[in-house]
Amino acid sequence: MKIEESNVVETNDYRVIIYPASRPFTTKEAKTITERLFDFLATWAAHGKPLSSSFKIERNQFIVICVDEEKEMASGCSIDSLGKVMREIDEEYQLGLFDRMKASYVENGEVKTLKLQEFKSKLRSGELSKDIEVFDFSKNTYLDFLSHFLLPLDKSWAASI
Repeated sequence: MKIEESNVVETNDYRVIIYPASRPFTTKEAKTITERLFDFLATWAAHGKPLSSSFKIERNQFIVICVDEEKEMASGCSIDSLGKVMREIDEEYQLGLFDRMKASYVENGEVKTLKLQEFKSKLRSGELSKDIEVFDFSKNTYLDFLSHFLLPLDKSWAASI
């Protein structure tokens, strides 16, 4: 189920796993990814016990998986099975979902992604405005995701660059 269509109560602090693509999804890619994740999450389990999970595609570029670990903890094997599906999607569409050496930000209302070194260089040289907002892919709870996934540069991880 997608987060928007689920019974996710925002006071519960679900575990979040964020897969950031290096570029926006095409309409066809988003449709196929959505179908594959619906199918996968419908059968996702840890030690034979179903995991209560959902997902959303944020900003047409980031895949956000939620799992309610109060009901059942995601085990190493279940996380590995999620990783396998995500690697298949990544390889099929060349999305860079596992490339952590990149930065994504919003400039003039548009999501942009750069290699981390290029992002740092452009920030230091002033090529990037101090008014940008920066995404933080390290969020691992739903409440943290909701409140801190996209922050003004001066309040983000990139403030010290």
